[in-house]
Amino acid sequence: MATNITWHPNLTHAERAELRKQQGVTVWLTGLSASGKSTIACALEQSILARGLNAYRLDGDNIRFGLNKDLGFSEADRNENIRRISEVSKLFSDSCCVTITSFISPYKADRQVARELHEKDNIPFVEVYVDVPIEVAEQRDPKGLYKKAREGVIKEFTGISAPYEAPEKPEIHLKNHSGVSIEEAAEQIIDYLLEKKYIH
Repeated sequence: MATNITWHPNLTHAERAELRKQQGVTVWLTGLSASGKSTIACALEQSILARGLNAYRLDGDNIRFGLNKDLGFSEADRNENIRRISEVSKLFSDSCCVTITSFISPYKADRQVARELHEKDNIPFVEVYVDVPIEVAEQRDPKGLYKKAREGVIKEFTGISAPYEAPEKPEIHLKNHSGVSIEEAAEQIIDYLLEKKYIH
């Protein structure tokens, strides 16, 4: 850990929000691979941008092409993946952006760290559990990953050979296998953000 460094104070989030006329918030989508996280996140981002608000989507796959390209899928690397995204999403939201993250983020402890990181700086954190049964996710399997995991080609695959710890009290619980459209799922999140006055 670096030692010869000094923290330079910033505006508070409240001060920045007053100047930007927009509050920051992190919307953290978690769920199995093929649960629909990324698709819902895309629809949500477009809906928020259409309101004239600043929004940005951080996607689990996309981040591994750049910021986290040095990480694999061991438990330690998954922990570090989420630690980095927690810090990045907090910075985006502190700048008064609606930050939308779509990561499997399988471990409760890691998601709790993300939440606490935001809360200590008074930045809202909204956990969205995109819930589908493993059977449904495996049936969808758009990338062929479950098939490879079943064949042993992919090791430590969440839901098959690595655990997924479902949220116990998410702010929003989306059951994304019961006839709900992508637009309807995104609208449920929008409604919550409006109700809490995180967006206008």
